[in-house]
Amino acid sequence: MTPEQTLHARSESKCELCGAFDGLVVYPVPPDSDGSADQSILICATCNGQIENPETVEVNHWRCLNESMWTPVPAVQVVAWRMLTRLSAEGWPQELLDMLFLDQETQAWAEEGIATASEDAIVHRDCNGVVLAAGDSVTLTKDLNVKGSSLTAKRGTPVRNIRLVQDNAEQIEGRVEGQQIVILTQFVKKNG
Repeated sequence: MTPEQTLHARSESKCELCGAFDGLVVYPVPPDSDGSADQSILICATCNGQIENPETVEVNHWRCLNESMWTPVPAVQVVAWRMLTRLSAEGWPQELLDMLFLDQETQAWAEEGIATASEDAIVHRDCNGVVLAAGDSVTLTKDLNVKGSSLTAKRGTPVRNIRLVQDNAEQIEGRVEGQQIVILTQFVKKNG
């Protein structure tokens, strides 16, 4: 059986990400796919187009990952993890990422593709130049007045499970006193 025939059998001839039946193509999962069924997935033209051209992403299309991320197929898990990571600033994808568990080998594969795809990516750094990642915990290094609110976030306040603002290396999001706020990275220090 060819890899494409294997993928059709595995997926029941539907997109392994969104479940569509039309325009199915074999997607070799980068960076080092050998073209085998184990390192490829079967996806529709819509998913393929949005993966290949990030500027065309329709965020709500990817709500399908709420179901497909639970597949036992590592290649599908890798692509689901990468898309959720790419969209994590939207809120709901980060919540799904927080639930998704990948074994060590699959996680390394997923992260390798992100690193390869984002050599020019925005890097978030705290006040000491330490690289920040989504889910990190930070501490405020200055009292901050929250715009549009009477809240003053005090110096020393811990902010757990931060989210990165994808298009701005100087901003993160976090919850302070129950309120989701945008924080400048120059005013935080990574914990641990």
